[in-house]
Amino acid sequence: MQVAEHDTALETAKELGAFLERRRERIAQRWADAALFRTVFTVSRDEAVEACKAVVDALAEVACSGRLEDVDAPGFGTVRDQLARMAAARARAGFTPVQIAGEVAELREPVTALLRSEFEDAVDGRRGDACVQALAVLTATLRLVIMETTVSAGEELIARQRQQLLEVATPVIKLWEGVVAVPLIGTLDSARSQVVMESLLEAIVDQRAAYAILDITGVPTVDSLVAQHLMKTVAAARLMGAECIVSGIRPAIAQTIVHLGIDLGSIITRAGLADALAYALAQQGIVVSARPVTGASPR
Repeated sequence: MQVAEHDTALETAKELGAFLERRRERIAQRWADAALFRTVFTVSRDEAVEACKAVVDALAEVACSGRLEDVDAPGFGTVRDQLARMAAARARAGFTPVQIAGEVAELREPVTALLRSEFEDAVDGRRGDACVQALAVLTATLRLVIMETTVSAGEELIARQRQQLLEVATPVIKLWEGVVAVPLIGTLDSARSQVVMESLLEAIVDQRAAYAILDITGVPTVDSLVAQHLMKTVAAARLMGAECIVSGIRPAIAQTIVHLGIDLGSIITRAGLADALAYALAQQGIVVSARPVTGASPR
């Protein structure tokens, strides 16, 4: 019984696939005016029609394989990039994944109308009903595929934006010839510490810096994990031929470091960024002296 039902379902799916292949042009022409395609492919209507044909071809391939409910069916693989582009464009326009899925569901109606007209003169009307049901399953799977690509595209965008924010939040500043600095503000976690290290090492190479200053004045707390990140960054800078100086250790942080038993004895520390810069310049034989402001009137 189950084998017979499976064979019938497979036959229906293949019949649906054959229908999609036959009516490819008409379906594409109708879909080209749908919001999902019209608002994405704006160069010309022909471009939208071609995009629609690619999706119809994918659905036909999936149907012919009998894998109507499989989001990983090979047929979908050929249009995933296109579907992702469409989903991303609609997401940028402010549509949620659920709303985008609703637009996909609207594609079923014109295809259903064509499908029913194809079977309206058939002796056995059940064949048409079966194909309509198969079409409903297939379009539901297409909705899942597009929702999946929408979520994935959103996650990738968030990851890129997070990386960009990390890079912006950890600028490397050239203070003097051969001296660079990273003023750290906010909490240091593993991801941000990695960005700090990479940015600093790149700056050491680009600027041919002999001294690198890590200023932690804006870091609220230092725990053992943060201290380990700092020490790893210092060690990496030394391997690149630069001496690393840590500045801005406030009294509360100093007490925390001592309480945790963290040994920073091998790291050069200074009270503030100005002191660290003065140390780096002095090590290079550069003497900086304060000069009175020109034109200042004596009291």
